[in-house]
Amino acid sequence: MNLHAAQYDTAALPYKVAVLCYLWDAEGRILMLHRKKQPNVDMYSPVGGKLEISRGESPHECAIRELHEETGLALPEEDMRMFGMVSERAYQGEMHWLIFLFECTRHVRAEEIAMSEFDEGRLEWVAAADVERLPIPVTDREILWPLVRTHRGGFFSVDIDCSTEPMTHRVRERRPA
Repeated sequence: MNLHAAQYDTAALPYKVAVLCYLWDAEGRILMLHRKKQPNVDMYSPVGGKLEISRGESPHECAIRELHEETGLALPEEDMRMFGMVSERAYQGEMHWLIFLFECTRHVRAEEIAMSEFDEGRLEWVAAADVERLPIPVTDREILWPLVRTHRGGFFSVDIDCSTEPMTHRVRERRPA
């Protein structure tokens, strides 16, 4: 095996690197994906996905690509900004995650979303006040969603340790809007 190729074998990495993209409409609703696939099957999450790290994809490139693939929306880079970074240790006892959170800097209209259902799940506009009542991962309910709500237009970074019971977290950076 070529040493250079082994260096880029991403399947052997203990971290998965992903993005989550938060799109809001003028009524304060957020676009959520009711997932059909793992991880978090039958739960809700913002649209997003894994970076194509074997080709050197950046988090910003991934956010734009995933939004287009999952919603049909082709946003210019200037409409997206990173507003959070999450490190999850031992999520579900299986994997570590490094997740970059992006928000659209403008309101998105429902008619801009070309697809409502695809192989990953079904897209639904959800009132922000209702997100906590949806089936969402415990890390999202207890840690991530409260930080997202209070840091729109700002920035935060959080480390979540799922290897402990109960899980623990530490906010490393916090800059509200």
